[in-house]
Amino acid sequence: MLDTVPLQSRFLDHADYCARWSGLAIGIVAAQQLVTMESDDITTPLVFAITAFGLCAVGGVLLGDALTLRPQEAVRTASLAPRLVRHQVPPRMAPLLLLLAASLVTLLVIGAVTASSAPDRIGRGRVIIVTCEGMPASLGPWPGLHYSGPMFAALAVGTPVCVWALRRIAHAPGDDQQRRDRAWAITGAWGLLVSSQVLLVVLMIFVALTEKACAGPLGAATIMVICPLGLLSLFTFGWSLVTVVAPRAVDDEAAGDGTFDYE
Repeated sequence: MLDTVPLQSRFLDHADYCARWSGLAIGIVAAQQLVTMESDDITTPLVFAITAFGLCAVGGVLLGDALTLRPQEAVRTASLAPRLVRHQVPPRMAPLLLLLAASLVTLLVIGAVTASSAPDRIGRGRVIIVTCEGMPASLGPWPGLHYSGPMFAALAVGTPVCVWALRRIAHAPGDDQQRRDRAWAITGAWGLLVSSQVLLVVLMIFVALTEKACAGPLGAATIMVICPLGLLSLFTFGWSLVTVVAPRAVDDEAAGDGTFDYE
């Protein structure tokens, strides 16, 4: 028998996967290029690299979602219960990612407030000044405005776009599983953006506070708080990467947990 499926349909059936993987691949290449760029410190290229990777991952998933074929139903049915975004996103991981995002914003705000405002080109917004044996000492790299600016910008761009995409998916035609798959993929892409930045901020604070024996009790307490946060972000980064790369694994987990939305 001749294949009667249109070539365009067959292409679009796998376009979302290609777009997701392409976004990750472009993000990795862009990150490699940015890491090697010339800078007066080694942290600035790393910040731009992590930010670019997260944004490329989000962009690839959003492009894949835009290329996903919508079902052409002869008769459409509707439920009286409204579809909500919280019914489409992962019920366990979404709260963790929201917690990480809130923690990231909190750390960046604290870092911006406590960072040095010295007029010198090297220290401004990059280090924190502490008193060490009666003498002022600078600890860095510190997530002040110099480093947190690109991170805030990435969150300001990526978060509203992902929320808009999730709302559009919640009201789009199709069966529950298809909407869930697309929503989980977008959640995973946003998770990559947030988790990678939390990992970087935690690493910066840890390196700064352990560089010299000047952090004091407050610095030790800060390390005790951020280390579990770093482990959590490492876990969510792995989950988000698997969710974007292998969407069928997400489907199987959703089916096994019985996490279905009710309409």
